[in-house]
Amino acid sequence: MRCGFLTHLKAICRFRYTQILSLVSAMTVLGGLTSVYAQHASISKFTQNQCLDCHTGKESEAGFDLSALGTDLNDHATYDRWVQVFDRVEAGEMPPKDYAEVADKDRTEFLGQVSSWLTKAREEQFARDGRVRGRRLNNLQLERSLHDLLGIDIPLAVRFPEEQRTEGFTTVAEGQTMSHFQLEKHLTVVDLALDEAFRKALHTDDRPVVELSAEKIVRRRPNSRTREPELIDGLAVTWSSGLTFYGRLPATTAREDGWYRFKVRAKALKIPENLDGVWCTIHSGRQISSSPIQKWVGTFEATDEMQEWTYETWLEKGEMLEIRPGDVTLKRARFAGGQVGTGEGGPQDVPGVAIESIEMQKIYQNHSADDARRFVIGKLGRQWDKEAKRHRLVTDNPEADLADLLHRFAERAFRRPVTREEIQPYVDLASQSLGQSDDLLLALRHGYRALLCSPKFLYLPEDPGTLDDYKIASRLSYFLWNSIPDETLLKLAEQKKLSQPEILNQQVDRMLADRRGQNFVRDFTADWLDLSQIDFTQPDRRLYPKFDVIVQQSMVEETVAFVQNMLDKNLSVKHLIDSDHTYLNDRLARFYEIKRDLGDELVPVSLKEEENRGGLITQGAILKVTANGTTTSPVVRGVWISERILGIPVPPVPAGIPAIEPDIRGATTIREMLEKHKSDDSCASCHVKIDPPGFALENYDPAGQWRDAYPKANKGKRVPGTPVNSGDMLPDGRPFKDLSEFQKLVSSDPEQLAENVAEKFITCGTGAAIDFVDRDEIEAIVASTEEDNYGLRSILKASVTSSLFLTK
Repeated sequence: MRCGFLTHLKAICRFRYTQILSLVSAMTVLGGLTSVYAQHASISKFTQNQCLDCHTGKESEAGFDLSALGTDLNDHATYDRWVQVFDRVEAGEMPPKDYAEVADKDRTEFLGQVSSWLTKAREEQFARDGRVRGRRLNNLQLERSLHDLLGIDIPLAVRFPEEQRTEGFTTVAEGQTMSHFQLEKHLTVVDLALDEAFRKALHTDDRPVVELSAEKIVRRRPNSRTREPELIDGLAVTWSSGLTFYGRLPATTAREDGWYRFKVRAKALKIPENLDGVWCTIHSGRQISSSPIQKWVGTFEATDEMQEWTYETWLEKGEMLEIRPGDVTLKRARFAGGQVGTGEGGPQDVPGVAIESIEMQKIYQNHSADDARRFVIGKLGRQWDKEAKRHRLVTDNPEADLADLLHRFAERAFRRPVTREEIQPYVDLASQSLGQSDDLLLALRHGYRALLCSPKFLYLPEDPGTLDDYKIASRLSYFLWNSIPDETLLKLAEQKKLSQPEILNQQVDRMLADRRGQNFVRDFTADWLDLSQIDFTQPDRRLYPKFDVIVQQSMVEETVAFVQNMLDKNLSVKHLIDSDHTYLNDRLARFYEIKRDLGDELVPVSLKEEENRGGLITQGAILKVTANGTTTSPVVRGVWISERILGIPVPPVPAGIPAIEPDIRGATTIREMLEKHKSDDSCASCHVKIDPPGFALENYDPAGQWRDAYPKANKGKRVPGTPVNSGDMLPDGRPFKDLSEFQKLVSSDPEQLAENVAEKFITCGTGAAIDFVDRDEIEAIVASTEEDNYGLRSILKASVTSSLFLTK
């Protein structure tokens, strides 16, 4: 009765308000919209009849004052607001159903005129400026470009300032900045890269294999209390313990910066009866309290048989390895005073790792010394100047050789043909250095330095309209390789063949099969799926004691292997939601409570329905990056799944709306709190989209394990509390009672999943987010892959051959 009275009263108020508004609108509301309304009568009629009652003035619903919304579509915020208006009306969310019935004809006319208005404005802007703003190379692309240009392999990306991600990617031009600080860092990195390139090109260094037996690995003084392994039966033994830096190996200390290959031969001691082996971790670092940072190298499962594992890692001078049992579920030994004495661990009956030997060799990872010589000094000889105590280049015509080398380098750095006139300023600079120093090496370095600081290298210059073949080569190579085009791409560009779809498709296959292409999935998912943020939170070990770094790294590798398999086999995007397989090793399977006979290598595993896994959204890495380490939130997970997987954009939270904080005591469930939250109309319109995928995943805790009930505190302990209810209703009204039903419903609409993937490919590959006017092209991309069941590789190829990818 009360609800009916309020509805009647609201209708009367709206009628009176509309009468008043009609008198004021000419002075207020229509002031900003007159020009648009003059051209589009349906917009004026629709907004006045359906929108302005609730969206005028300071007290506007959801804080959205339509009367104050401008009409200058060159203003980014204004344009985005009108797109939001279009989307809400098209989806039937606005006007609200309890406000008034809207005739289909009125809605269609309104949407058509808004669409044409937005489209015309954007197409004019794109014709003038291009769809993509001026885009520079991101940190990873700069590192890989310098590697391939100079034939080096030293880490460089970590030396740049941290980057902003826009629309999930660091490649998006709109979020990229350039400051004096960044330019200074760029110059520092270029100098570091050139130092390494010339050192590598000019010197011949031996890289012998160093054999380290157990006797060389263990502590030097057997009777001392220290953190190095102890010698037992001719093996270097480290026991399971929580002691920091226990298992450090000073014998592996790097004498200079570089990549090192290690071959470790080891076995396990005292394996627990319920396990097949002892999982061990390898970290690098200085392994001292004054320098506590440790870097992940790898993991292995030691068994009672001696085995060998190979790892490659970057070590800075003075860093060493630490090898120890790393499974936190193992029983741990306790040692007094922060040190371990010989014979103290064995009697505590804990598992251990026993190392027989380690081979250590400094290596070049991807480029040999011959590569560096070819790229940097070409065919010029070198000789040692005893008096100056340094190398000099052998040449009869230094000026001509200098110009030739700079020209060749410029074409590779600028990723296109260059004329002699274009690079003459760089040649003049280097020639001046040559004249002053009579040192071709120094002059060459100055020239290379100038070229690598040029905007033509640092940026991806593109002109509005269709890209030429060289620009296509760069866009493709930086999308799939994050590096410069190779000779094959540049040759095809020279022949003007890269704009042909069949050639582009061939190159996609070739490039993905290349060594550099093997990183595509890892690089892409690092941004798209937030895998680069896997360390951002750490599950509380008191609440989730089975989680450790081995599990975490295995989770990341599971997701990378899963997506890679989708790309290799062109599997449908439906596998993102539900799948009958995943990739597991013994440790991750045990964490997921999946019983399989596995080793320490990730392998494909068929899943059973009762194992509660299947699809990317149920993988531990996804579940971990969508939780805060202590609790889960259907809102946080729902937003993430909506934006990253389902392709449903989520608008910012309206001003004045408080965040939902889960009750960590377990007294009130998150569902109960959200039901109160959704009673606010300004919240409900978004939560009807956000909450369903979040609730569907509520059976997974912040560490990624399955749970049937929320934990609650009871006399200082955490015990099962309220059962998890993972059911809800999709925005279109279809209900689901659990995760399985949710997966079936969402998988039945693969087009939406495919559109989202295509949008991510285009955003990452072109450097611009999907715009309102791009939507038809995205739909065309997806439609072309229907016969392939919306396979991931098909979507990738269709994206690369689309007009969005091939135009600025």
